[in-house]
Amino acid sequence: MTLQQEIVGNAMQMAVVSLQPGQTVYCEAGKFLFKTTNVTMETRLSGPSNAGQPTGGSGAAGMGGMLRQAMGTAMQVGQRALAGESLAFQYFTSTGGEGTVGFAGVLPGEMRALELDGTRAWFAEKDAFVAAESTVDFGIAFQGGRTGRSGGEGFVLEKFTGRGTVIIAGAGNFIDLNPADFGGRIEVDTGCVVAFEEGIQYGVQRVGGLNRQGLMNAVFGGEGLSLATLEGNGRVILQSLTIESLANALKKAQGGDKQGPTGGLFSTHAG
Repeated sequence: MTLQQEIVGNAMQMAVVSLQPGQTVYCEAGKFLFKTTNVTMETRLSGPSNAGQPTGGSGAAGMGGMLRQAMGTAMQVGQRALAGESLAFQYFTSTGGEGTVGFAGVLPGEMRALELDGTRAWFAEKDAFVAAESTVDFGIAFQGGRTGRSGGEGFVLEKFTGRGTVIIAGAGNFIDLNPADFGGRIEVDTGCVVAFEEGIQYGVQRVGGLNRQGLMNAVFGGEGLSLATLEGNGRVILQSLTIESLANALKKAQGGDKQGPTGGLFSTHAG
């Protein structure tokens, strides 16, 4: 059953979802706006892959199933906690006719509905997830190893698999690119990556070498020491506004900017 949704608004967009009887959509806690009275709301710790599994049973088999489900839920919650994500999901189901639910992101910017056909996963930046059909699984992917070390930090991604519609949000305006149209590789400010299809290779590289120009780029260029690299043939979504630049602009407006003239490397991070 296709999720009927409409993205409305300009500077701060919203997703208005029409649910058919019995259809369920879930969102990250804090992304819900409104609903009609015939839509039920339930908050759970478990993700959609665990949400519909039976909890009952008899004897050892029933206890074993309950234990496996509890362990699976605990692992999901633990991953989300390590990634800094919301610990719970809110589920909305229409009863007694068609229902309507509204969702929004947390920053001024665009929203996008992605359609998954079961052949390719999608990856998104942390906090990009807004809502999805119950047929879409939400997971956490930790990008570490050489990629994380070369950039000086790890990279946490949200991963969406299955079939159905998932709605994401970002800051500022979106642009869709395919690295294959630009020689197979693009280099991006690490805070501008919103989402990309499975098959795109993500990496982190230093901005220039450890020479005079490399240090000038890092200290005065506003990018710090690293750039994200995206390679391959597939869809990439970038945003025009980063959370750090927004936080620094607000600090400056309030007279609390301590960034000074050096920018990038010595910038003040929010939080």
